[in-house]
Amino acid sequence: MITGELRSQIDKVWEAFWTGGLSNPLTVIEQMTYLLFLRRLDELQTQKEQKANLLKTPIEDAIYQEGEQALRWSRFKNMDPEVMHKLFTQQDGVFDFLRNVGNRSASFSKYMKGATFMIPTPRLLAQVVEMLSNVDMYDRDTKGDVYEYLLSKIASAGQNGQFRTPRHIIAMMVDMVQPTLEDIFCDPSSGTCGFHVAVSDYVRKHYAQELLREDVRRHFQDKMFVGMEFDPTMIRIGAMNLILHGIENPHLRDVDALSEANGAFVNEVTLVCANPPFKGSLDREAVDGRILSIVDSKKTELLFLALILRGLKLGGRAAVIVPDGVLFGSSNAHMQIRKEIVDRQRLQAVISMPSGVFKPYAGVSTAILIFTKTDSGGTDEVWFYDMQADGLSLDDKRQPIEANDIPDIIQRYHQLADETDRKRTDKSFLVPVQEIRDNKYDLSINRYKEVVYEEKTYEHPRVIIEQIESLDKERAELLGQLKGMLV
Repeated sequence: MITGELRSQIDKVWEAFWTGGLSNPLTVIEQMTYLLFLRRLDELQTQKEQKANLLKTPIEDAIYQEGEQALRWSRFKNMDPEVMHKLFTQQDGVFDFLRNVGNRSASFSKYMKGATFMIPTPRLLAQVVEMLSNVDMYDRDTKGDVYEYLLSKIASAGQNGQFRTPRHIIAMMVDMVQPTLEDIFCDPSSGTCGFHVAVSDYVRKHYAQELLREDVRRHFQDKMFVGMEFDPTMIRIGAMNLILHGIENPHLRDVDALSEANGAFVNEVTLVCANPPFKGSLDREAVDGRILSIVDSKKTELLFLALILRGLKLGGRAAVIVPDGVLFGSSNAHMQIRKEIVDRQRLQAVISMPSGVFKPYAGVSTAILIFTKTDSGGTDEVWFYDMQADGLSLDDKRQPIEANDIPDIIQRYHQLADETDRKRTDKSFLVPVQEIRDNKYDLSINRYKEVVYEEKTYEHPRVIIEQIESLDKERAELLGQLKGMLV
């Protein structure tokens, strides 16, 4: 986490954007993303130049051509604010270069098509450039934390369904599915790519030595990370989040994941972690027919589950956040998708989360489904966990508290053999699949959890009335004494 002077500087720049007329958090972060990308391009060009000088060979795949050197970060960052701002806005200036650089070698350039410069004043531009110049871009943790801090300010965007999944919930899901170096990971509603970042952090932590091998590193950088996002702004923000966390060449697709345009997403990935949108319904005509063949619905939360099943390879596993309605909804579509996951695939776990987990963005109750694609069944018992605390208060402030079920959830999930003797009154327990079938595939934990009622004994009503009368008599006496004092 960033602290101190750098955090204060970012807050000041954010305030400057706000007072300068840019009040949409996504727009602010997008403008900073462009500048971070320009700095990254300059660093890549410098690396190419150093390599060419060392080998005494021409520069390979140069990013900046003849006549474009003034457009580099290292050149314009010290310019007078008026001159710098003019360089950004003029024809064949910095932003024209940024929009057209997609035809060159930098892997992230393709996400910059359609970039629009919206920083209104030279003073604000100079202020942002100075702030970003103070970030140590050679420290992956620092630059990643800076961007994560920027992304934490997207709270108001939650009205459009673009709120972020809390980082500790993402980390919990990733710890439960345990990514490996052989995985191809996908989030079909990638947003800011928070799940991709968490998966990469997990792999770096657990496979540090293996990542030194060239073939493993190449898979990690070029093949391991896949994502879909139809909002061009979000895909640019997500792409920059990945590059700042050291993932240079992910496959982010600018496509509506549920449409026929995403038809190639079949048996492609081995691991999915996602928090798909679950707000509203879609036009059925816009949905890929192959998804509708799995679940016939207009609801996005059901369609994304079908999409994930279609995209996973056999043996692929998934951890997906769903609204509680998916667990117990009585419509044919709700029953259809639950039956598909329980009977034709292998459902392993249902973690019920409290409604405050997504505050202040939303107060909806949610759960995490963990399952494996088999196309031949395999569900024997399903593990349920009633999460009651996640280490933060469940109000809009979300302040740190001591109560936290997450470590217990991770530990117990990886030791399910020890859960067989757990009672239905405990936070976690196993439920046989036949019992779930008998309950019309209801996956809500309250259907199976037993509540222990504590017997309370009260006085007889006559005794309580006598106690009230005694209190009234005492009150009247005290009131009389008070009146006597006033005479």
